[in-house]
Amino acid sequence: MNSTALRLLAGAALFFCVVSIASARAEGSFDRPSGAHFNPQKLERIGEFFRDEIANGKIPGAIVLIQQHGKPVYFEKFGVRDVATGLPMTDDTIFTVYSMSKPVTSVAAMMLVDEGKLKLGDPLEKYIPAFAGAKVGVEQATENGEKKLELVPLQRPITILDLMRHTSGITYGFYGDSLVRKLYANTLLYAGDFDNAEFAERIARLPLAEQPGTLWDYGHSTDVLGRVIEVISGKSLLQFEKERLLDPLGMTATGFYITDPAKLPLLAQTMPDDNNFSAGLVRNVRRMLKWESGGGGMISTVTDFARFSQMLLNGGSLDGRQYLSPRAFDEMAADHVGPTSGIARDHFYFPGDGFGYGLGLAVRTDPGIAKPPPPGSLGELKWDGASGCYFIIDRKQDMFIILMQQTPSQRQRIQTTLKKLIYEALEN
Repeated sequence: MNSTALRLLAGAALFFCVVSIASARAEGSFDRPSGAHFNPQKLERIGEFFRDEIANGKIPGAIVLIQQHGKPVYFEKFGVRDVATGLPMTDDTIFTVYSMSKPVTSVAAMMLVDEGKLKLGDPLEKYIPAFAGAKVGVEQATENGEKKLELVPLQRPITILDLMRHTSGITYGFYGDSLVRKLYANTLLYAGDFDNAEFAERIARLPLAEQPGTLWDYGHSTDVLGRVIEVISGKSLLQFEKERLLDPLGMTATGFYITDPAKLPLLAQTMPDDNNFSAGLVRNVRRMLKWESGGGGMISTVTDFARFSQMLLNGGSLDGRQYLSPRAFDEMAADHVGPTSGIARDHFYFPGDGFGYGLGLAVRTDPGIAKPPPPGSLGELKWDGASGCYFIIDRKQDMFIILMQQTPSQRQRIQTTLKKLIYEALEN
């Protein structure tokens, strides 16, 4: 193809992209101009939606917080935290947030990067030597048509960056049916009362699902990252996070287990028949164990997570205290798995259409292929957890959104509807 044709093709692609974004903006569904404000009447639709969900027995309750320009625009509590007790949702209701733990652990790790104690390019084996012997499990067909695993050497070591962007080859065993995933599901990975050190050793003995740096593969990478933090700091993950992040932010109810029996009634529960948690995911936060899962084990409240969200919205600072340098925050908020990264995506790419992935957070990079595009803003950061808790950082609108709920079977439908209702209430 000659240079003139290439220029015409590039121009056509740019025109198509501009037209697509302009069309989406015209429909009011994507990337509104900064400075949009909320229509109070349209915000009332959120309450109508959740009250209907509760009345139809879909969920016990939920809490929704929208904060813009440092002030709550919408803060409503719906239903009950536990249908068995009938206790209402309150500001201090405790939620098991599952994978919303990952951004917290990632911020803690980036604080060590800021201090020069950790580098994204460091090999994982520097901190956990057992990973020096890691192998990749490659499926091979046998003569009788069955499959077997062949263990092959790594083409390069796993790095800290791989852990933070989920390209380490470390996976989960509760989705997919590859032989490596079945090993994760069928081993005694969660047996006994183990700590982060033992868990990392168990992971290191399992084969990787693919070569590091080749595929976005959601798994136990952040759990292993939590162990790296322990090795560097000489403290447990919770001790480090409490001293450096949680307590300074005022997140006093956030941790891994409910240690005060008097607070057990504050724990939000699912509907009695909503136990749609995959094996290995169920967290009994009432029972103190040694494992502090940086990838999925935290508990928190809406008020605590609001502090964390506002810090991210501010670019890494809150109330005059800098938790992340601007450079560290920009690293977290940048897309590290985009088209030029060489990292593939498959049907288990959970950030979704229009999103890349930063360090512990999905980041909106484009409108996506849906017509019309899902609502939001370019640069939006988000993540959620298996129980349905969900948060969005929209720096363009100087806004964050938090949804706290315990409904694994309904979570994606509710998250999608809530986001649509919120952005429909934004007006230029």
